[in-house]
Amino acid sequence: MMSKIQSAAFLGIDAYHVEIEVDITEGLPQFTVVGLPDTSVKESRDRVRAAIKNSGYPFPQDRITVNLAPADIRKEGPSFDLPVALGILASQEIIPQETLRKHIFLGELALDGSLRPFKGAVVIASSLKKSNTLVLPIQNALEASLDKEALVYPVNSLREVAEFLSGERDIQPIASNSLHSDLWSPTYSTDFSDVKGQHFAKRAIEIAVAGEHNLLLIGPPGAGKTMLARRIPTILPPLQFDETMAVTKIHSVAGLIQNGAPLIQERPFRSPHHTISPVAMIGGGTWPKPGEISLAHEGVLFLDEFPEFRRDVLESLRSPLEDGMITVSRAKTRISFPSKTTLVAAMNPCPCGYLTDRRRTCRCTLHQIQKYQAKVSGPILDRIDLQVEVSALPFSHLSKDDSSESSSAIRSRITRYRQIQTERYQKKNYRTNARMSPRDIKLYASPNAEGRKLLELAMKELRLSARGYFKILKISRTIGDMAESSEIRPEHIAEAIQYRSLDRQWWGQ
Repeated sequence: MMSKIQSAAFLGIDAYHVEIEVDITEGLPQFTVVGLPDTSVKESRDRVRAAIKNSGYPFPQDRITVNLAPADIRKEGPSFDLPVALGILASQEIIPQETLRKHIFLGELALDGSLRPFKGAVVIASSLKKSNTLVLPIQNALEASLDKEALVYPVNSLREVAEFLSGERDIQPIASNSLHSDLWSPTYSTDFSDVKGQHFAKRAIEIAVAGEHNLLLIGPPGAGKTMLARRIPTILPPLQFDETMAVTKIHSVAGLIQNGAPLIQERPFRSPHHTISPVAMIGGGTWPKPGEISLAHEGVLFLDEFPEFRRDVLESLRSPLEDGMITVSRAKTRISFPSKTTLVAAMNPCPCGYLTDRRRTCRCTLHQIQKYQAKVSGPILDRIDLQVEVSALPFSHLSKDDSSESSSAIRSRITRYRQIQTERYQKKNYRTNARMSPRDIKLYASPNAEGRKLLELAMKELRLSARGYFKILKISRTIGDMAESSEIRPEHIAEAIQYRSLDRQWWGQ
């Protein structure tokens, strides 16, 4: 006898239906799974057999064929265990087949018949919410119910599902709308009030965050570059619901959702080690998964020891940083992941680190310095809007008891600056100054006559590229917004030039 049951799988951060057909016929005992299953799906045969027996149901000693449709898309992961087991029970008429058509089933089976969570529950719920209700492991139910229109039935075991479908057990769906009011409480363990001094760097960071500009911190070891970078998420505006869902989907697909805390409440902060590969950075693999730049979507991607990253890793960031999207192409599929993140990089000025330190002498030769700095290419530097020198603090600054401005105070200002930009770009597909196109720069960020003269002089003296020219205008627009000025004045241009000229002073150009 044959049965059909509905399931689902995700591709990137989108989901698609999977129809599972189970056919049991007379013959030598055999369990075959077709439809491009990966190893974990093929291994479900042993999990399903043990789970059915240990749940108190008979396992047929016949020929079992399981088909996962559509057959031209590769299926991966253990989430098909539950629907395959239910299909076998339905083919034996242990559970009624008509009840299978009302739901979508997913879940990994343990050998004792209990259910384990799987990746991508919120992606499936938000993509397929209008088709059917979902029957999921209880650990995934809260995550899936983040979508307000999803109807989710939480279950603990195969037997519980079978009894529910047979009408022997009543399971109430999770009311998703009642969950959201309790989930918006981001907390941070760090604060900008911990930072002493570094007023120039903190001003640059506030500008970078206000306009969503990329930032490079340059200074000797121990100057506070990493300390500053790790506090940037604390001054970012709170995530909007659509941003929260996008971030949560990416982390769910990557398997980074924690049980009991399904909603990503804080802005992501990703700090990969400099030995990372290009695939791990931008995403990919045999079956493409999001990389670090996508996991940092709507947050901060921090690259410490910037020149130590492999050159191909840094060059792979070019397009994602500008487009806010990374597309991974394979022979049979193309998957896109969002990558709208603020890049914050930190580096020493030379191999020993003390080229710009007034208290210590640099031991590096000119050739060593040039070789070290050349690891970061010009095109990558052009994509970093602000380049800021972070100086080592003297004892008098470190020993002061006065505290700096708190993150909450800075965040309130940042939120106001972002609101100005949101209102300006309400008809555009972006919200911040850093995302302006050249055409929009001419419309929204044209300086007055005096500012244009100053910018022309800077272009000649600093040998800035065309991209550098547009970056200065974007930064100037952000500085103007922070000064609540509708026009870009010379002082805005002058301050913006400071953040583009630092590398030209000692970068060996």
